Amino acid sequence: MTTQKKQIRLGAFLMQTGHHIAGWRHPGAQADAGVNFGHYAALAQKAEAAKFDAVFLADGVAVRSDNDQALARIARSDQFEPLTLLSALAAVTQRIGLIATASTSYHEPYNLARKFASLDQISGGRAGWNLVTSATTAEALNFNRSAQDAHGDRYRRAAEFHDVVVGLWDSWEDDAFVRDKESGIYLDPGKLHALHHQGAHFQVRGPLNVARSPQGRPVVVQAGASDEGRELAARTAEVIFVAHQTLEEGQRFYRSIKSRVQHYGRHPDDVKIMPGIFPVVGRTQAEAEAKFEQLQSLIDPVVGLSLLAGIAGELDLSAYPLDGPLPELPPTEGPQSRQRLLVDLARRDGLSIRQLYLKIAGARGHQQIVGTPQTIADQLQQWFEEGAADGFNIMGPWFPGGLDDFIELVLPELRRRGLFRTEYEGRTLREHLGLQRPEHPQALRRLQAPRKIAA
Repeated sequence: MTTQKKQIRLGAFLMQTGHHIAGWRHPGAQADAGVNFGHYAALAQKAEAAKFDAVFLADGVAVRSDNDQALARIARSDQFEPLTLLSALAAVTQRIGLIATASTSYHEPYNLARKFASLDQISGGRAGWNLVTSATTAEALNFNRSAQDAHGDRYRRAAEFHDVVVGLWDSWEDDAFVRDKESGIYLDPGKLHALHHQGAHFQVRGPLNVARSPQGRPVVVQAGASDEGRELAARTAEVIFVAHQTLEEGQRFYRSIKSRVQHYGRHPDDVKIMPGIFPVVGRTQAEAEAKFEQLQSLIDPVVGLSLLAGIAGELDLSAYPLDGPLPELPPTEGPQSRQRLLVDLARRDGLSIRQLYLKIAGARGHQQIVGTPQTIADQLQQWFEEGAADGFNIMGPWFPGGLDDFIELVLPELRRRGLFRTEYEGRTLREHLGLQRPEHPQALRRLQAPRKIAA
């Protein structure tokens, strides 16, 4: 009996014109990508032909810059709403997973549960929800608020929000809808389970008016790495997208999460950890470095400083010398794990403000690899085999060329090493990721109930 070698999971992280902040200025970039459906359709189809597990879309519900000079130079202000976009992409793809970000801060559980359940049905079981909490005042101002909630409050709301959504997804057992024309019975009311939730943040009766999908329910993804984020992920997440700079950081996070999930009665394999990777690929090292320097040369200092605004809070970094050290930053109610990561990076490597924004202009704190297919594959293999990752979220520097380079140059090397599939083994996102299909809680109780022995 042979055992198949464990393989890397890969997501294609699609961000408008590309992940590099100046990627839209690259000669090969699609400048209007954010509102060009044909562009997204072509990328999703390429990723599917390459057998990626999923495409992933980030989201925010505001134009996040108050600096008009920076706003004028960044291609991040016009973008499709991700669930709408993924529903359209479901119609032009067949197998690849479809993961969208939606915030617990500015949705209601019922509406969000219904939208993702619908996407899961439309796509035949390929949907995933990236659960986030919104962290910017710009977003709060669009939702009848004057400021964002405190960090701990956001996560307490998120934890209850998750439980309500999953409960709604379990409104119907798998075989509840009989649809028998001859008998006239459309559904079995005994397999309907209203939620009747009453909690600190939500009161939701249910049931959801969407049936269970082929994968049971959408995959839950999470991206927080603060203490609250890790605890929520350990209890709820099935995939974690995370940013790490070193192998050691990745290994510590990996061990922490895999240990924590067991405290909630889960198996370590129930959650897949997929760090973001920003690859700049060349057939030679010199070619890769030239590609990267071309992108770096396109960064305006105003844009570079805007990248650091999210971690600086109320502190105006433009008042400090660009080539001087990063000053002490006040605590933030924004993304705390990202602030800690970037401050640690600046201190560890002795980076000036300019060097720090240049360092993160592509990967925004994720791991950046500039090299040949072999050197990039070496690092992915090391992180995968030495306990820092189950897979990776690939962040193309510019689109479509950055994704094309990874598919054309790096994937053949990973396949040569037996680390990535040549064909899909299943049809649902859960099957691609090696995640179990969740049994309906009521059906599971019936299976586990002790059998009565006849007298």
